[in-house]
Amino acid sequence: MERKATVNRTTGETNINVTLNIDGTGKYEINTGIGFFDHMLAGFSKHGLFDLNLTAKGDLEVDSHHTVEDVGIVIGNAIREALGDKKGIARYGSSFLPMDEALVMCAIDLSGRPYFVYEVDTTVDKLGEMDVETAREFFYAISYSAGMNLHIRMLSGINNHHILEAMFKAFAKALDMATKIDDRIQGVLSTKGTI
Repeated sequence: MERKATVNRTTGETNINVTLNIDGTGKYEINTGIGFFDHMLAGFSKHGLFDLNLTAKGDLEVDSHHTVEDVGIVIGNAIREALGDKKGIARYGSSFLPMDEALVMCAIDLSGRPYFVYEVDTTVDKLGEMDVETAREFFYAISYSAGMNLHIRMLSGINNHHILEAMFKAFAKALDMATKIDDRIQGVLSTKGTI
């Protein structure tokens, strides 16, 4: 049975529709109106092997903040919904991902308890039409709406494009690992019996 969810969210600032298939093959159709952000989300889909259909219409005449943050909220909700009761999942995932001179670590616990740590240094304000600081808001939103403990740490990097791309791909690889089904796990991977 496919672990798949469709989530729609409409506010006075954005209108977002997402269909996410955790058990996909990396197919994507993405249109947020922010070219660089689309490129990052395509990398997330392809390298995590998640199928992602996403459309977002936001108040880009203001800036990219609301669109990027709200897409994070909706993707986080879709992850939580698609995983259901989380029975049999590995729960934990991590990745050290190099992108030329950049190296980023991402670690995830799909615990149901949101917590977010972000240690990344960038040196430009924008990449294309995306405000670079909104990358933090995107991952923060995913962490809280999905209910995951999420750590992202930049270990090295000079080129801001490489740093952000390594972040999105490291997140994809860590999430793929954490969502894998392990036949040895009876119920959920917790001594409490629930996550």
